[in-house]
Amino acid sequence: MSVKQESAEPVLCSEPIFRSVFESHFKLLRNFLAFKFRDVERAEDTAQNAFVILWQNCAALQPEQAKSFLFTTAIRLSLNAIKHDKVVARFELQSKPASVHQETPEFVLMETEIKRQLEQAIANLPEKQRVVFLMHRFENQSYAGIAELLGISVKAVEKRMHLALVELRKVVQNV
Repeated sequence: MSVKQESAEPVLCSEPIFRSVFESHFKLLRNFLAFKFRDVERAEDTAQNAFVILWQNCAALQPEQAKSFLFTTAIRLSLNAIKHDKVVARFELQSKPASVHQETPEFVLMETEIKRQLEQAIANLPEKQRVVFLMHRFENQSYAGIAELLGISVKAVEKRMHLALVELRKVVQNV
């Protein structure tokens, strides 16, 4: 019993035998991959790559082993491609900014103008209202904290804040 195969047996590396294997299995493999992975182009590419790998390993295989080898190789190639696609998709999600806005130049201009008008309106508030508004909205101070710092009642802080908001709403409504 010899471990080595005799040269009389068909060798997968011979061109006529390989062509025969290709012709009998390519469409079947491609269709299987297209059905399984729902992508005809990828199925065609993967089937071709499986045949390239079969050719690279033809000396170690017999023609009757070709079909099993091809399907195993093609499935492995497809799963690796899907795994790669997931990594690429995850990277794309991580590399994109949290909020991607496709803002038009008109929108940016309008936003800049509104911001300028609002800043001007805040600057035009009476000083007592402006101080209360800025402390509450930008320094996140409570009404009680503002009252204590300014030495006035909480009711006075509420009144000043109310008047400031009334004035600022006028500006926003005009926009």
